[in-house]
Amino acid sequence: MHLHGATRMARAWSGCALVTHRVPLTVTGLACLALGIVVAVTVPDSDGPAWAMAVAGCLATGVLLLGRIAFGVLRYRRGTAL
Repeated sequence: MHLHGATRMARAWSGCALVTHRVPLTVTGLACLALGIVVAVTVPDSDGPAWAMAVAGCLATGVLLLGRIAFGVLRYRRGTAL
């Protein structure tokens, strides 16, 4: 993906980070999922809504990040612009 003549801001928002930093972003997404699972298992249920919100936040972050990466990979392989 080459954006010749585009401004720096346009290049920043074009999704190139999904191509150049795919592995670190994938590791971060997997770490968020793992953290959510670890918190769900190790923290007692008696901590109330804060416990549930922490687990839901970690799991949602991991799923959204990995889903965005998967969407970017599929879009990149098809060669279509959405």
